[in-house]
Amino acid sequence: MWRTAAKTGAALFSELNLCIMKPPVIIFLLLSLAFYTFGQTQADATRWRGPEGNGIFPEKGLMKTWPADGPEIAWAYEGLGEGYSSPVMANGVIYVTGMEGETGYVYALSEAGKLRWKAPYGPEFASSYPGARSSPTVAGDLLYMLSGQGRLVCMIAEDGTIKWSKDLFRDFDGRNIKWGVTETVVVDGEKVFCTPGGNKNNVIALNRYTGALIWSSPGKGELSAYCTPLLINLPGRKLLVTMTSDHILGLDADNGKLLWSHPQSNQYSVHANTPLYHDGAVFCFSGYGKGGVKLRLSEDGSSITKEWFCSTMNSRIGGAVLVDGNIYGSGDSDREWQCIDWETGQQKYATKEIGNGIPIYADGMLYWYSQRGELALVKPGPGGFQVAGTTKVNHGSGQHWAHPVIHNKRLFVRHGNALIAYTIGEDL
Repeated sequence: MWRTAAKTGAALFSELNLCIMKPPVIIFLLLSLAFYTFGQTQADATRWRGPEGNGIFPEKGLMKTWPADGPEIAWAYEGLGEGYSSPVMANGVIYVTGMEGETGYVYALSEAGKLRWKAPYGPEFASSYPGARSSPTVAGDLLYMLSGQGRLVCMIAEDGTIKWSKDLFRDFDGRNIKWGVTETVVVDGEKVFCTPGGNKNNVIALNRYTGALIWSSPGKGELSAYCTPLLINLPGRKLLVTMTSDHILGLDADNGKLLWSHPQSNQYSVHANTPLYHDGAVFCFSGYGKGGVKLRLSEDGSSITKEWFCSTMNSRIGGAVLVDGNIYGSGDSDREWQCIDWETGQQKYATKEIGNGIPIYADGMLYWYSQRGELALVKPGPGGFQVAGTTKVNHGSGQHWAHPVIHNKRLFVRHGNALIAYTIGEDL
C-alpha cells in the first residue's frame, strides 16, 4: 500500500518537465515528496496494551454507563483458531493472530469485521494451553510477529508475505519456556527488540528491515519470562526494561548495555506483565504470590533505588493501569481488584465484586475483563469502585486471557477463536 503510494509519487515526477521549473519550485516538490514518503514508511509502531504500552487508550466520548444487557455487539468474527493474543489496529486494518492445526496465522480484518487475508507465520505452541500467544507489531508497511516457538518473522502488512525470519533458539542460543514464548516485540526506529533468553544472546536488537543483528546483551543469562518489554524515552537515553526468570533488567536501548538489575522471582518464573513507568520510576509486578516493586531511576536511567514493595498487587498475566496517582489492577493470590497509591505502595481499597482479570482505561473509566468472562465498566473514585455496567462474553471458547483494546469507540475483546467488537461510544 505505502510502496504503491511512493511509486505513484515518483512516477508523477518523471512526467514533469523539471528543466523548465524554477529552482524553488523543484525544491518544494522534492521536499514534499520526501516528507510524504518518510511519513508513510516511518510510522509509529503499534504497541502492546495501547499507544503508550500502559493499558490507557486516548478515546473520548465513551459511555459512562452501560445498558442492563451490556453494550451492543457491532460484529463478531469467529474464525481465528486458537489463541490469547490481542488485536492491533494500523493502516485501517485489524491484525490478530491465531493457530489452526499447529500453524500460526496472522488474520487481517476490515473495521467491519470481514476477513481481508490470512497468512501463516510458522509453527505455533500446541501443547499446554495451545494457541497463538503474542500480538503482532505493525510499523508502517511492515508487521512483526514472534511465535510461541521462538520464530520471529517480518511480514509485508499489506498481504502477509514474509520478508525475513529468524529462529531465536537456533540463531541466537535461545531456549523455550514452559508455556511458550509470549512476548510482543517492541519496534523503535530501525530496531526490533526481543528476548531469546540465551546465555549469550539474552536480549537482542535486530535491524527491522533486514533481520541483521544490531546488538546482543547477555543480560543475566536467564530464560525469558513471558514479558513484553517497556521502552522508556529518558532525557539522556532510551531505556529498555524487561523481566527474565529471576530479575528485572534495565538496558541501554542504543547498545544493549546492561545498566542495572533487580531480583524478581516467583514459583514458575512467570513475569508476564509489562512494567509501568511514571515520573522517573518503574513499577514491575508478578503473580504466583510475588507482588510488585517500585524502582526510582536515576536521571539518566543508569541506576535504580528501591522505593517500596507491595505484596498484594500480584497480577499473574492481567497487567495494571496507572491513573491520577493510583495503580489499578487485580491480585492473583487474593483475586481482588485493588487501588494502590503510586507514592506509598499502600492499598487504598479493594473489591471482589467482579472476578480478577485484566484492566484497561479510557475516558475516565476502567474496563475490566475477568477470567470468568465478565466485562465490567467501572468508575474509580476516592473511596472505592463504582460498577457502571456489566455483561458476559459468550462468543468464543477457552480461557479469558486476551487483553481488550479500544479503538474508534469500540471495545475489542478476543476470546479463543472469536473477536468481538462492542459499540461503546456515547453518541452511537
